[in-house]
Amino acid sequence: MARVGWQLVEPLHAVTYFAPETRAATDEHGLRGGWMSYFGCRAAPLGAAPAAVVTAIFYSFSPAMVRRAIPDAWTYASPAQLLTARLGAVDAALRRLLGDAVRSEEVRTAAGLAAAAAEGAQTAGRPLAAANAELPLPAEPHLALWQALTVLREHRGDGHVTTLVSREVSPAGANVLAAAGGRAPARLLRSARRWADDEWAQAVAELAGRGWVSADGAITNAGQVAQHDIEASTDRLALQPYATLGSDRAEALFAVLRRLDDLVMAGGGFPAPNPIGVPWPPSEAIT
Repeated sequence: MARVGWQLVEPLHAVTYFAPETRAATDEHGLRGGWMSYFGCRAAPLGAAPAAVVTAIFYSFSPAMVRRAIPDAWTYASPAQLLTARLGAVDAALRRLLGDAVRSEEVRTAAGLAAAAAEGAQTAGRPLAAANAELPLPAEPHLALWQALTVLREHRGDGHVTTLVSREVSPAGANVLAAAGGRAPARLLRSARRWADDEWAQAVAELAGRGWVSADGAITNAGQVAQHDIEASTDRLALQPYATLGSDRAEALFAVLRRLDDLVMAGGGFPAPNPIGVPWPPSEAIT
């Protein structure tokens, strides 16, 4: 159930990262470039966090990449201003991508179900989930849906970081393993996470030393087992909000999300392949 949730929550939530409306909204505040927009908007629920904190919580990005955006982003716009900007951008993007469906009873129903799951999510040890859960739920159903999905998305992401740390997989190593296992092309991950050649090579060497990849970065049988274990642990840690919601209501939520995701994908709102590693069409999802 958590695996299905990941594949169906991500496309609708991640509209905020790829929609031109987000970049336009942060450009109005003077933020410089798409990555400053990304880090500023995603980190805004944490307050004016320093680069070291954002680097630690986001985990998979090169520290140098984060430092190019944070804390400078806070000199152009406060976290509160960026929260307003990102919600306005999501509003415009979802209205464009979903069309008439944005006002549908299905969206209203899904918003209620997603909000119930998010409200039931245990956020101890999950900083991004907790920070987003503290934000007020918007009145508009499509925005309430997006906000609740954001909590569920970050709840899973926080748990994924916990799993990687417990397995002693470094931030760069997490990208190398994801690329080796086919979750996303290596060139896409290196571009999106900005790991330098020597950092990537060191991560390959570290994983090769554990027998998870070969010297040229190809995954081994042991690496496949390790990657499966990491994903299974992440799924297990992400299950709680859906289990609290209950299987019938979770399946009802997933059925609506699949239809909304189809509209998002048809409108080019979420790329495939993507650095997040979400497959499309979903490999395991209610149709």
